[in-house]
Amino acid sequence: MARGTLRIYLGAAPGVGKTYAMLSEAHRRVERGTDCVVAFVEHHHRPRTEVMLHGLEQLPRREIEYRGGTFTEMDVDAVLRRAPKVALVDELAHTNMPGSRNTKRWRDVEELLAAGIDVISTVNIQHLESLGDVVESITGVRQRETVPDEVVRRADQIELVDMSPQALRRRMAHGNIYKPDKVDAALSNYFRPGNLTALRELALLWVADRVDAHLTEYRSEHHVSAIWGSRERIVVGLTGGPEGRTLIRRAARLAEKGAGGEVMAVYISRSDGLTAVSPKELALQRTLVEDLGGTFHQVVGDDIPAALLDFARGVNATQIVLGVSRRRSWQYVFGPGVGATVARESGPDLDVHLITHAEVGKGRGLPVARGARLGRSRVISGWLAGVLGPLLLTWLLKSVVPDIGLANHMLLFLTLTVAAALLGGLLPALASAVVGSTLLNWFFTPPVHTLTVADPQNIVAIVVFVGVAVAVASVVDLAARRTHQAARLRAESEILSFLAGNVLRGETGLEDLLERVRETFGMESVALLERAGEKDPWTCAGSVGPGPATTPDAADVDVPVGDHMALSLCGRVLPAADRRVLAAFAAQAAVVVDRRRLKGEADRAEELAEGNRIRTALLAAVSHDLRTPLAGIKAAVTSLRSDDVEWSEEDQAELLEAIEEGADRLDHLVGNLLDMSRLQTGTVTPIIRETDLDEVVPMALGAVPEDTVDLDVPESLPMVGVDRGLLERSVANIVENAVKYSPPGERVLVSASAMADRVEIRVVDRGPGVPDEVKDRIFEPFQRYGDAPRGDGVGLGLAVARGFAEAIGGTLHAEDTPGGGLTMVLAVRTAPGRRRERPDVSPAVTS
Repeated sequence: MARGTLRIYLGAAPGVGKTYAMLSEAHRRVERGTDCVVAFVEHHHRPRTEVMLHGLEQLPRREIEYRGGTFTEMDVDAVLRRAPKVALVDELAHTNMPGSRNTKRWRDVEELLAAGIDVISTVNIQHLESLGDVVESITGVRQRETVPDEVVRRADQIELVDMSPQALRRRMAHGNIYKPDKVDAALSNYFRPGNLTALRELALLWVADRVDAHLTEYRSEHHVSAIWGSRERIVVGLTGGPEGRTLIRRAARLAEKGAGGEVMAVYISRSDGLTAVSPKELALQRTLVEDLGGTFHQVVGDDIPAALLDFARGVNATQIVLGVSRRRSWQYVFGPGVGATVARESGPDLDVHLITHAEVGKGRGLPVARGARLGRSRVISGWLAGVLGPLLLTWLLKSVVPDIGLANHMLLFLTLTVAAALLGGLLPALASAVVGSTLLNWFFTPPVHTLTVADPQNIVAIVVFVGVAVAVASVVDLAARRTHQAARLRAESEILSFLAGNVLRGETGLEDLLERVRETFGMESVALLERAGEKDPWTCAGSVGPGPATTPDAADVDVPVGDHMALSLCGRVLPAADRRVLAAFAAQAAVVVDRRRLKGEADRAEELAEGNRIRTALLAAVSHDLRTPLAGIKAAVTSLRSDDVEWSEEDQAELLEAIEEGADRLDHLVGNLLDMSRLQTGTVTPIIRETDLDEVVPMALGAVPEDTVDLDVPESLPMVGVDRGLLERSVANIVENAVKYSPPGERVLVSASAMADRVEIRVVDRGPGVPDEVKDRIFEPFQRYGDAPRGDGVGLGLAVARGFAEAIGGTLHAEDTPGGGLTMVLAVRTAPGRRRERPDVSPAVTS
């Protein structure tokens, strides 16, 4: 029996229309005469989706008893007995109830496919197993119901059901997804524009990768070697030289010009493993291309142009980026170079960009940054040329080309001396000069076969030969050493430039700087030690690596920084040449420590300035806002005590009520002032305990009229770790502020829901709202938005609420209420070990 086919409608979020699209496809197939049944479809009471079920055969579901409740699941046996051509199975990632045939619905689908039944299903991008952590970081909701990526990848057809975030939120606001009482919370939580945009991008990228895999498979099966430019792929050819960073950045800019562009950097190493590339430079380029969103590849090939083109065609690249050759002009006699060869052989379907850079024409050798030395092979070659070369040349001159003259003999021997200097340095060149002069005297200077020189002119010629040979060898060796020193100085200048840049930008922390010291000098541990005075003990300001030194004397290398600070390194003894750069590192470390200390002092000064501002504002508040209720109380008392007026019982009651209201307002103002004073002085000490929100939040509503607030705090919420008193005061201030600004007749909604490892309390009003640029300012002390009357308070309610929220480890911020108004979101952490097994979100979010 042939296996059935699987078609999946993939969506970025609940409500985009996956189930609707699946049912629409079912109606089309039924109209064509296909035997199609509904094995399991959940419409979530969405009218438009429910209507689409009409006219389709629906198989009965299986009822399962679990913990006193009755639940329904797909009846796999019933579907197998019915044996339709096509079965509709919604929510592929669904977890079946205990007692079901399989634990997961996708396993039910596997059974149907194995029985030869075609299946059409749906799944959201957040339910793919590999994206669980990414989705949680975006939305704050951990998806408990997941499906392995491979199950979805194996689908014969995957169709993306896409919708813009704005359109989805409009659909939500119109009540087409959730019930009206759930719309505000959903729009403010899971269905935020940023969340939906990120989820949409995840879905698009996942489907694009799937399409790309299908394309690669098709090209392989049909032996398609030509490049299909369905997607811009830019291959960057790297040599390991410093120009690679320029090429990578240029390729990244090219990729940005086209949607979905991809950068792939490739380094081609020879099969014999011999290379002059700098591993450090290649590692930097790998990091750079990965930071820019590309990938790094290393392939083996002796024919570099052919290997590069094979790689580019293998990944279906559309462009190749190469740097203009670093060869010198005379080196082109050995061939046209990689760039010209690749451009000639690329063909019409592959564009080649040759990028100019600062290294053009400077030669192909790569300077080694720290203490470059001649390799062993070069030194051996120099000694062979200096010792064996003159012997071989003597044999050739005696047996092949005799009698060419002493001057020519001397020039040929001098050539060998220069070659020995170029290959092995000064010592092989000196050896070549000694051996060459001896052979010249013995074999070519009359009388031959003796060390005696008959003609004085020949004596001068030999002396000149030795002098010229030694001079040339010295110059060549000096040039090599100057090159090595220049490379070292260049590396040092790069390090010092890095340090200077960090000083100006203030970016590097102390531990990062010490880690760079450890990596640069290859040490085991690095520590920055400081002490207050000459006789005080050393303390560690920062360290990296195992077993850092506790005193400068215990370190292998120590660099003093001033009188009371030292940089101590353990691992090996460094040469004196390294101490110059090490001293720069030490000075920078001292700057970092001083900057950190100055920042602390600046923070304390800012706290003092803030305290002064609070005291100034407090005096202003006392002089005006506190005097208003006092003036009302005094006027009422004076009226009651007046002997020349006879007050009726109603008048007396009204005056007493005014006194009571003024006292209450005064008590509220003084309470907020005392709370803010405690927050400013840091004397708030929360007592964190496990607490049920449904016991705390109702207590916070005592100061507002009952008919002004709607409360929605489910009893099933997880317990939170908070200070009950502080949480109650914080919620009370938020609710009082919301009631104050709500229009007459509009009730404030106080709701709570669980999101990942926190619980959010949302206070929603339908007042005038607050612009985005003012949302943070309304939480500052003595700040009131708009034209609130001066007698309504001193502007401390929200400041105290945020202060108490932060004191118990929570957060408080403001959001716009969909449809107008302001929503205050107070988030607190759940108690350890008391989290819910499933997030308290709508079933559609986890479907």
